[in-house]
Amino acid sequence: MTLHDIRLADQIVERLKRLITERGLAAGMRLPAERQLAAQLGVSRSSVREAIQKLSSQGLVVSRRGGGTYVQNDTHQWSEQRIVLPLKMLMADDPDYRYDVLEARLAIEASTAWHAALRATDTDKDRLRMCFDATLRVNDSDDPDLAAQSDVRFHLAIAEASHNLVLLQTMRGLFDLLQSSVMQSRRRMYQVPVIFAQLTEQHHELLQAILAGAQERARAAAIAHLACVDTTLRALHEDEARQARVTRLPHHDTDIMREQDK
Repeated sequence: MTLHDIRLADQIVERLKRLITERGLAAGMRLPAERQLAAQLGVSRSSVREAIQKLSSQGLVVSRRGGGTYVQNDTHQWSEQRIVLPLKMLMADDPDYRYDVLEARLAIEASTAWHAALRATDTDKDRLRMCFDATLRVNDSDDPDLAAQSDVRFHLAIAEASHNLVLLQTMRGLFDLLQSSVMQSRRRMYQVPVIFAQLTEQHHELLQAILAGAQERARAAAIAHLACVDTTLRALHEDEARQARVTRLPHHDTDIMREQDK
């Protein structure tokens, strides 16, 4: 590797650090794919890969085989090992544990919303507006990963605005699990415009309550939003289960032909 290559990689490292900061990517959030980063930065994929390796050696990101590159810190690593991985195993064995995740989110986020309405600074409020606007920009996106990250980033921004480190670290520790939960929700609700519009309105109400400093209104908005997600998911899941049962029923005409052939 030439001195020029080393300097270029160092420059890309700094640009990637700025990108992480400007996009507000918290621990656990995924960076764009190497191909996208290379096009955005106007460099080769090999240069991006070298820069990511440098960031990884600094402990700022972690790359997962076949799973992309994620913002990393020691707290996230500890919480992922101690909190998230056991829960991921439960969800792998029984997808219905996603409803337990939603219940946990409801308990945590009702509190973060209340404290955010009480303590949010002007900087926090600007970040919340930015995150909400980002959810609007991906409304028509066909990328569930991007949509899920935008959704979770909005909820994480609320936790950050609560200025309660225990609540914030709990939310960050559960980030991967929450992202999986939100992605499952979005995949099921993407093709139902009325539901998607309703959830966007709920996000907006939650934002406005926090901006207004209305603690109880913010708590109620968070509870209503997540309760709606839970109810909608259960209804869609039941529809899917019902359709699956119908497909397993024997076809009536086929049964008659079998009887005639006997």
